Amino acid sequence: MTATGTVDQGGLEAVKGRDRVPALTGVRALAAILVLATHAAYTTGKYTHGYLGVVYSRMEIGVPIFFVLSGFLLFGPWVRAAVAGTAAPSLSRYARHRVRRIMPAYAVTVLAAYLIYHFRDAGPNPGHSVNGLLRNLTLTQIYTDSYLYSHLHQGLTQMWSLAVEVAFYLALPALAYLLLVLLCRRRWRPGLLLVGLAGLALISPAWMVLVHETEILPDGASLWLPGYLAWFIGGMMLTVLAAMGVRGYWFIAIPLATVCYFIAATPIAGEPTTSPTGLAQAVVKIAFYAVIATLVVAPLALGDRGCYTRLLASRPMVWLGEISYEIFLVHLIVMELAMVEILHWRVYTGSMPVLFIVTLALTIPVAWVLHRFTRVRN
Repeated sequence: MTATGTVDQGGLEAVKGRDRVPALTGVRALAAILVLATHAAYTTGKYTHGYLGVVYSRMEIGVPIFFVLSGFLLFGPWVRAAVAGTAAPSLSRYARHRVRRIMPAYAVTVLAAYLIYHFRDAGPNPGHSVNGLLRNLTLTQIYTDSYLYSHLHQGLTQMWSLAVEVAFYLALPALAYLLLVLLCRRRWRPGLLLVGLAGLALISPAWMVLVHETEILPDGASLWLPGYLAWFIGGMMLTVLAAMGVRGYWFIAIPLATVCYFIAATPIAGEPTTSPTGLAQAVVKIAFYAVIATLVVAPLALGDRGCYTRLLASRPMVWLGEISYEIFLVHLIVMELAMVEILHWRVYTGSMPVLFIVTLALTIPVAWVLHRFTRVRN
């Protein structure tokens, strides 16, 4: 959710480079807007409004899009090294870049949330404690039993996905070693690599079975990385396909993604919640979201130059994409303030489009300021 798209001569992302891929930045804006929209629908109580409510709830697809982007962008240096037969990326440099990109804006947001809600009563706020603050600052809030009643904090409820993202950052070097060294024996074997990635993607449904059918894990385990690894794997597969020279086209990928989205917006993928209560629904949701998000990113990752790419590469989308991480961080705090202090609505009432527009309008300048003062300067 936080990497910025850059490419080298072969079209793969580089952690450091001057040649940006504007559309890969623009699609981050799309993901952030979708996340904001689904939270506006939830806050105004629209999730319970029949099929339309489920359609609104599935706009959480913005999170899988962020995860696919991270898989595509961050696995690139390892794939490039395998293709060229050179040394793997520096782990210290990788870790330093991830911390510098994630933590400054995140820490400011968490501290601001605790300060704001120290003076506000916005309903139950179990995470508003010293322990909750430490958990949220270290992105360990999901590693607990009774997560909803222990470390969940108002204005920070979306941060579970950032905790998953950071877990992927920690796991990626080990995954790259497993795939490229142990499986492919340090040779460029893209077919075998894709098979290995497909095998790793099966961890997600297996994890859902473990979570739903046993009691050996805390209830927060439904939000841990293994359950969502398939979404990152989608992006990692795109990295391999790009290195193979495979092309993707929007007029195939986007209609397929749209059809899959509306199929997922049915009871087949469970109720409008982050984690469906039924095992079958949870597995279906993971699978459909992996397909949808990968299809959304595929044309941009695989060299499409059509109208879809041009739209996401437009100046407004790229500008919003540059602050998409900060939009993601602050939008729930802004939304609660807009709902109560500006619109004077009670929770689960009001117009979803109005709340969405007001929140977006207020969030953008806040996000820009946060980005301006916490961004990494080279």
